[in-house]
Amino acid sequence: MRVFKFGGASVKDADGVKNVVKVLQEVGHEDTLVVISAMGKTTNAMEKVVSAYFKDKQKVLSSIDEVWEYHAAILSELFANDQHAVYQKVRELFDEVKGFLAWNKSPKNAFVYDQVVGYGELVSTTIVSEYLKEQGLPNVWQDVRNLIKTDNSYRDAIVNWENTQERVDKLDTSKLHITQGFLGSDDNNFTTTLGREGSDYTAAILAYCLNADSVTIWKDVPGVLNADPRNFKETQLLHQISYREAIELAFYGASVIHPKTLQPLQRKEIPLHVKSFVKPKDDGTVVGKGADISPKIPCFIVKKNQVLIKLSSLDFSFIVENNISDIFKLFHDHRMKVDLIQNSAISFSVCLDNKFNGLQPMLDKLKRRFKVVCHEDVSLYTIRHFDDNAVKSLQNGRSVLVEQRGKETVQLVVK
Repeated sequence: MRVFKFGGASVKDADGVKNVVKVLQEVGHEDTLVVISAMGKTTNAMEKVVSAYFKDKQKVLSSIDEVWEYHAAILSELFANDQHAVYQKVRELFDEVKGFLAWNKSPKNAFVYDQVVGYGELVSTTIVSEYLKEQGLPNVWQDVRNLIKTDNSYRDAIVNWENTQERVDKLDTSKLHITQGFLGSDDNNFTTTLGREGSDYTAAILAYCLNADSVTIWKDVPGVLNADPRNFKETQLLHQISYREAIELAFYGASVIHPKTLQPLQRKEIPLHVKSFVKPKDDGTVVGKGADISPKIPCFIVKKNQVLIKLSSLDFSFIVENNISDIFKLFHDHRMKVDLIQNSAISFSVCLDNKFNGLQPMLDKLKRRFKVVCHEDVSLYTIRHFDDNAVKSLQNGRSVLVEQRGKETVQLVVK
């Protein structure tokens, strides 16, 4: 059994859907389960629907209609007959969204979010499944919410592995299955989501439960590169990465592989392939057992729009365990993600991700006890397997505020 995952970029338009057919025809589709994300930027569009529901209900229907029109254009390119059953199936899904928002009584944003946003995946897989049938690839459309069971931590649900395994065991693995990424359901059968970019994790969950031979993530890049081509000019393909190395890269912020994805695959030593949907026969990158990384070259990761805070004691007393525990509690309370720390006897520097806009109220509290210097809009560069030339390339023309080196990794906070 193989598990394939196609992301939103691979099915963003009619040509993308046609290319999915081409990939399956080239690499085979027997004993395969295909996980598909929402098309293009649909998740963002559905988030606007949720925002309108809570802030400006008059815009809800027009926001939903925009999403429908985007998908209707794709449908018209894929299906010449506008009476094809797929149109009715997709309309019914949009009617379900409208129906939920009409009867919902819950004021909880996270709950509403999961019930609404997940329809992006339900629509995309419905379209792809029907088009595959048109092209002579019979398949089973599978509602992943009937397979992956979770708790009710909406927007970041935790998988109930035992319950999920029982359900996946009932799948007829001799057929081609098309299912959704990102989604699950709780004990009350309400939709849950696994966190943004969670479709890779979906593929890993199902592969684990199926004892799959492999997972392949199909992307618009040749595989895992040693740097993001959007931020670095010269990049190289990494042919092989160990699970451990991939987890390290994900921890530091590499966006190619979702951090949660690797853990279930590692437990059963299921190899993960990252390949190009443009050139499906190319080798791409394999993540699995073996050498840490091949070729062993510097890997660059950048996190932009970070915050660097330097704290020092007002009375020159040491910043030790009791101070640090209080500082980290503030980070936790204000949902600040810590990316780097460096401390001396009387000072403490930390690079933070202000993802949830908790910076200012946190600074107000810190200033009551410490001298605080805050640098906003800094960038955190991480180089795995660094050498002197790699470090110099980042230092060139930049103001380095903090530098931290380990045996394999160097990190620079720059302005």
